[in-house]
This record gives sequence, structure tokens and C-alpha cells, in this order.
Amino acid sequence: MLFSFEVSTKHRNELIDITQKIKEFIKKSGVISGVCVVFVPHTTAAVTINENADPSVRFDIEKTLSQIVPSNLDYTHIEGNSDSHIKSTLVSPSITLIIDNGQLLLGTWQGVYFCEFDGPRRRRVYIKILKD
Repeated sequence: MLFSFEVSTKHRNELIDITQKIKEFIKKSGVISGVCVVFVPHTTAAVTINENADPSVRFDIEKTLSQIVPSNLDYTHIEGNSDSHIKSTLVSPSITLIIDNGQLLLGTWQGVYFCEFDGPRRRRVYIKILKD
């Protein structure tokens, strides 16, 4: 089953917790055991799994990525968002998750994040759920 939803971002760099939305689609699918693929069809956005208990982790990820890939280097891409393309390459446009007993299998502190690197924008996220 294929699902999708829109994410509206407010900042150039932003991590948005989409875990609950994914859980809703898993429940709606009725799949008890299988996999869930989360895919972002944008070249300046990504998706990742990380800690969702302490909001400062999101800030630290955003800050560190901006230090590793600054926006003000002498890039040749004329749109001025080469740093966004590089960040999205480093993080990844997709993840695969396990569904077990009808639940998303994540660690105690893990959450799924949509990563915006060229906002603010309206983005689309696709969720493909496959049963065993």
C-alpha cells in the first residue's frame, strides 16, 4: 500500500518528527508483519531515524550539518542551494522500517524525522507498506 502526506516547513534547515504519521498509516494498512519504506522525493530534503526524547538533539544535528556543509562556500550551482543538496545526500532520501505485531519497530528513544535543508517549503513524503 502506498500512502503520502505533505509537510510544510518553516525554516531553511529543520527536522520534523513524522513518527506518529507513519504509525497512523501502518495502523490504517492493517499490516501485522512487514516493512515500511519512507521516501522523500526531493533533492534538498531527507529522512532519518534519531533520538526523539530530547529536542536539543535535533538542534545539534542541524547545527553540525551546517558546520560540516556551510552554505557560504564557493559552490558552482547557480540556485545557491548546493549545501542543501549535499546535506540531503549525506542523510538519505529513504529509510526502511520493520513492522512487527502491527507496530513500528523502533528503539525506546528513536523517532523518524523529515529533514528540510532548503526551506521553507511544502514537501511530500511517501510511505510504502509491504506485508510479509
